Amino acid sequence: MRFFLRLVALFAVAIGLAVLARYNPGNVVLFFPPYRIDLSLNFFVVLLLLLFILLYVVIRTIRVTQKLPARVIGYRRHKRETTANNALRDSLKSLFEGRFGQAEKAATRAAELQDNLGVAALIGARAAHRMGQPERRDIWLASIEDDEPLKTARLITTLDLLVDEHKSQAALQAVSELNARGTRHIHALRLALKANQQAKNWPEVLRLVRTLNKHDALHPALSTRLRELAYDGLLSDDVHDAESITRLWATVPNEDRSKPFIAMRGAGAFNKCGLHAEARAIVEKSMATEWDPRLLATYRDAVAAEGTPELLAQIEHCERWAAKAPNDAELALTLGSFCFKQKLWGKAQRHLEQALSDAVAPVTVREAHLRLGQLHEAIEQPELAAEHYRQCALATAL
Repeated sequence: MRFFLRLVALFAVAIGLAVLARYNPGNVVLFFPPYRIDLSLNFFVVLLLLLFILLYVVIRTIRVTQKLPARVIGYRRHKRETTANNALRDSLKSLFEGRFGQAEKAATRAAELQDNLGVAALIGARAAHRMGQPERRDIWLASIEDDEPLKTARLITTLDLLVDEHKSQAALQAVSELNARGTRHIHALRLALKANQQAKNWPEVLRLVRTLNKHDALHPALSTRLRELAYDGLLSDDVHDAESITRLWATVPNEDRSKPFIAMRGAGAFNKCGLHAEARAIVEKSMATEWDPRLLATYRDAVAAEGTPELLAQIEHCERWAAKAPNDAELALTLGSFCFKQKLWGKAQRHLEQALSDAVAPVTVREAHLRLGQLHEAIEQPELAAEHYRQCALATAL
């Protein structure tokens, strides 16, 4: 409809101009002595219009000619940008598909455009790393070392690849640079956690686990396992003495102290330093929170001296636990060992024989036979003692 309206308007203007020109008697005189040119006004207007069109065409041609080199340069630049951007997309696609060789080749083409160099270098570094080419990976990363806007991305990529390569010290250096830049997002914290775990930097592992737990960024099972590994590394260190282990245990949060695995490692460390009273307290507190038979072996190692109130208290604790777990072989072995220590021969024999009948683990069987052998030897029954010693030896051989 709009086209037809314009066509009608054009016809109307043409008709108007034709009528105006027909009834226009005006003349134009161009006088150049000694020459004189007489033109009708209509013809003069037509000539003027043609002259305007000619000038416009000439000027337009000149301007287009002047701009032609720039347009050629722009066309070539656009073509290079299109080619490089297509190569960048191809490199990303190949990287996600696992075609790392093609990804690196495409990244090389994409890097020909300066604006794509940073991202292409990150893609090329990851592709080279996946192909087991650390030299090429380092060359890619070094090519954008001075690119300030991409510094965080380069450091995160470097940290990720070094952690994957288990180069913990170099990874920790990248973590330090990220910390200096104030980078604290979740992915960076997770990578820092892996790097510190590989470096066995257990205090920092614990700090990072607590930080990530605040953001709900770790699965509870993984968080628990990482804390167990960290405390295992800290508490199993042979350099601890009584003072250092006490100071270290004071830094453990109460909620972690009651966890069975951590309590077992802590009590074991105190036993190793001769602090048996502290070890007993750790086990008893943990058992009051959560029953775990793994703690009983450590509890036996922390046995108090014969005839002391502490030993009687240990026996009482075991009897209370036995009400909850009457068929637990480890508990029966522990209670029998304490009764043997206290020279309660009848109770000791009954509990040790129960442990022997309920035991499945070879270690428990071996220790039960050893305790029974010692008991029968103490009450002057050498034949029975010899039989249990023989069974202990056979269990050890197995």
